[in-house]
Amino acid sequence: MPKQTLRNVGSLRRAGAALSLLAVFGAAGGADDVVSTTDPDTGLKNWRFEGDGLAIELVQVPPDFIRASYARRGLPVSIIEAVATRCVFGTIVRNVALAPLSYRVADWRYTAADGREHAIKTKSEWLREWRDMGVRFSWSILADDSTFAVGDWIQGFTTMPEPHGSRLALKVVWSVEGKHHEKILQDLECAPAPD
Repeated sequence: MPKQTLRNVGSLRRAGAALSLLAVFGAAGGADDVVSTTDPDTGLKNWRFEGDGLAIELVQVPPDFIRASYARRGLPVSIIEAVATRCVFGTIVRNVALAPLSYRVADWRYTAADGREHAIKTKSEWLREWRDMGVRFSWSILADDSTFAVGDWIQGFTTMPEPHGSRLALKVVWSVEGKHHEKILQDLECAPAPD
């Protein structure tokens, strides 16, 4: 593996640990703010939103990280490339409400350069595809749906079939005690293509 890729993987691991702590202990920012930051070591961007009981963070995941991570688990190249060639965000969802919070990825939509809303491929759809290829692997993709107790959180990849470096908006939908909420996270940028 090239030295640059190894350095990026190490930086991503450190960033992942920091993001896990962030998911547990909270993020700065107002109730309706989307805060974007860039990691000075990796150049990777992330976006955070907290409001209406939901805290969500999206982190760019570069294709080299997907390739290294999936190859280390012995996955076939066809699966590795199916994910690595997509726009991938590491997604952390946390319940900051005073009551249970629920979401369904099937309700989420993204809008890309074509201006139309598109569904997001769910974990169940990925798993069906992988099982049809003879692979039993369920780690990494954000769970299809979940109901969280107060303070609970979950993380995984959210994938969209868009080119590296492209920009999009993501509509996130959730409910707290049956009350529907949604937020559009504008101007998200997919991880750049490797050099």
